[in-house]
Amino acid sequence: GEPASPPLLVEELSMAALGMRAGARAPTRRVNVRTGLEARRSVVSAPLVGTAPRVQQPGRNGFHVMNARVSGVEIPNNKRIETSLTYIFGIGDTKAKEILVKTSVDNKRTKDLDEEELGKIRAVIEEEYTVEGDLRRQKLMALKRLTDIGCYRGRRHMNNLPVRGQRTKTNARTRKGRKKTVAGKGKK
Repeated sequence: GEPASPPLLVEELSMAALGMRAGARAPTRRVNVRTGLEARRSVVSAPLVGTAPRVQQPGRNGFHVMNARVSGVEIPNNKRIETSLTYIFGIGDTKAKEILVKTSVDNKRTKDLDEEELGKIRAVIEEEYTVEGDLRRQKLMALKRLTDIGCYRGRRHMNNLPVRGQRTKTNARTRKGRKKTVAGKGKK
């Protein structure tokens, strides 16, 4: 027999059916010609049981492996792992280097790592570091505590003013927002 060829895909657009005005970009639907089923945007494959999957996304020539997932974040494949880990909230350059030393993984491109090395990195991050949602929650709780006890820093946060002693007569526009002109505040 013949080698199995990938299913043919056709793009369908209908501006009127989507209720869009002329000139607007409509979303495309990819439909398999043989089965009539809609193609999925991304296909997930997990090679080993108990490991996070690598997400596949459509490329120019069919599907290719796009990103590895660590702590619920897709980290870039074409960058070195030391840089890729910094895409996780709570991991910067220093912590990324620490993780590589602890796991004794070489600083190679993410796509060149095997599942065992990725598993080691995932395990160290899960066990020893507070990242992503947990860290965000921790920061929010600390801020809420300051506002609840009504301390100086908490009041500054509530009033959207600089917290760390900066001047506010001039500048401080990042915290205060756009200038609000008040009558009678000019030079005398």
